[in-house]
Amino acid sequence: MGGLRQSQPMHLIIPYAASHNLNGPEVWASLQLPHLQALLGLMQRQQVLQTPENPALHLPHERLQAQALGWPLEAPALPWAAWNSAQQGLHSTQAQAWMTPCHWQVGMDQVVMADPEHLQLSDPESQQLLQAMQPFLQEDGLQVTWHSALLWHAQGTMLADLPSASLDRVIGQNVKDWIPHNPPARHLQRLQSEMQMLLYNHPVNDARDARRQHTVNAFWLHGAGQLQEGTPAMAQPVSLTTALRSSALHGRAQVWCQAWQQLDATAVADLLQHIKTTGQGTLSLCSEHTAHTYNAAPVAWHQRLSRLFKPPSPAAALQALITA
Repeated sequence: MGGLRQSQPMHLIIPYAASHNLNGPEVWASLQLPHLQALLGLMQRQQVLQTPENPALHLPHERLQAQALGWPLEAPALPWAAWNSAQQGLHSTQAQAWMTPCHWQVGMDQVVMADPEHLQLSDPESQQLLQAMQPFLQEDGLQVTWHSALLWHAQGTMLADLPSASLDRVIGQNVKDWIPHNPPARHLQRLQSEMQMLLYNHPVNDARDARRQHTVNAFWLHGAGQLQEGTPAMAQPVSLTTALRSSALHGRAQVWCQAWQQLDATAVADLLQHIKTTGQGTLSLCSEHTAHTYNAAPVAWHQRLSRLFKPPSPAAALQALITA
């Protein structure tokens, strides 16, 4: 964030600023966020974004990031893979998606997506698994290239009309609730079944099993779709932090509080200084279902007086994200 010119407005998006996994009184009692408190004293809440009754495929912070790109807020697809390619100067008319190797925990009545980061999958392991899968992927018209251990880049007509839930939406959830059921998805479900059989006895998984590590037994497609012609670059400088993500996803209250306090002393403090210097800035606090966006705004004298005697409470602002 330090490289931004002071004249630019700045938008800080904080995913998992509050979480339904972390809502005990002990959480709020131990959370001291002085810079956030000062920041809230200089800002007014301008936008409330809530998940509709039928949960969206993407979390509020993902939708806000897309909005900053000029994409429609209620867009059914957020084509992050195609956008990333365009940012690299690789333009294609084909639909694209990210493919992430993952582990599905199979229970009696549900199949739960484990956090792919917990696989600690090495680059060579990832590359070997993709190599074994390639003939099946190509048979279904998917061109898949290795990007990183947990991100493979896919292209193909199958991806054009595929509603794909984001990884963060599905981690820790029953995957059956998020597997698409439209006609193009039938090919995907068959491919998932084939890959589960292929990977079951793959040498990479045999070695992982011997080390008592989770095996790779599935994949997840996300960020699917086609990039519309003329899609703009980032409309405003946006900084999205992942500092709270892992501890919130896994309900680690103490780690989450420590990460919040570190975030308050760094990114939040930077935004506070930016607003004091320029009078411009935006803050979005997000939970899994709600986002509240605040803009720097002049405060009327009676509001300043009220805030002097009753400073804004960070805990109240964060709790509002999970009680709304």
